[in-house]
Amino acid sequence: MSWSATALTLFPEMFPGPLGVSLAGKALANGAWSLKAVDIRDYAEGKHRNVDDTPAGGGAGMVMRVDVLARAIDAALADEPKGRPVLYLSPRGPRLAQAFVRELVAGPGAIFVCGRFEGVDERIFAARDVREVSLGDFVLSGGELAAMAVMDACVRLLPGVMGADDSHAEESFENGLLEYPHYTRPQSFEGHEIPAVLNGGHHQNIRAWRQARAEDITETRRPDLWAAYAAQRDAKNAKPAKGRRT
Repeated sequence: MSWSATALTLFPEMFPGPLGVSLAGKALANGAWSLKAVDIRDYAEGKHRNVDDTPAGGGAGMVMRVDVLARAIDAALADEPKGRPVLYLSPRGPRLAQAFVRELVAGPGAIFVCGRFEGVDERIFAARDVREVSLGDFVLSGGELAAMAVMDACVRLLPGVMGADDSHAEESFENGLLEYPHYTRPQSFEGHEIPAVLNGGHHQNIRAWRQARAEDITETRRPDLWAAYAAQRDAKNAKPAKGRRT
């Protein structure tokens, strides 16, 4: 069974959007993954099918109702494949990391709750074991674009989507570092040359150069990543402490 994504949204017409073109679009057409966009309003009741209401305690804006969301989530969970986590795209969640993307790819897929207005009723998180995920320290008009970003990050790692399975092995975050610089023709551009080592044909020297550049860039631009990488590297290289044999 292919990797399956379900988007619970008030704007199902936004999907597949950019996911319908390029690598993700080809993989979708070929059945490597599936995408279903579900209108949350289908699970609202009453004449006006309200999905939101005024916030308890007062305040600006509207809040998405927990009962409507719960019905939408329950229907998605009952659908195939079973065992998919429910994710809510929110700036309150932990920032998305490549390790979590790989965790999602290893499973059957995911259900994405795309919030709108001021957000969702807090009770949905405990009631349906919804996990919050953030793309960063900024706010979007809704969760749809964020959901698409997470889907794209997952789909490109599915077997065969990018061609050779090792084509992403040296990308940023795969080994704890940002990626090294890339170059291609022309050899010279406005006085800037391709580094000579990349034209030398010595693969060991090229690997060493790329590793050194990746480390330099990570240390300079992302000291948080560098600290974690350096700690892991040092622990791996540390010699076992000498002691009495037992």
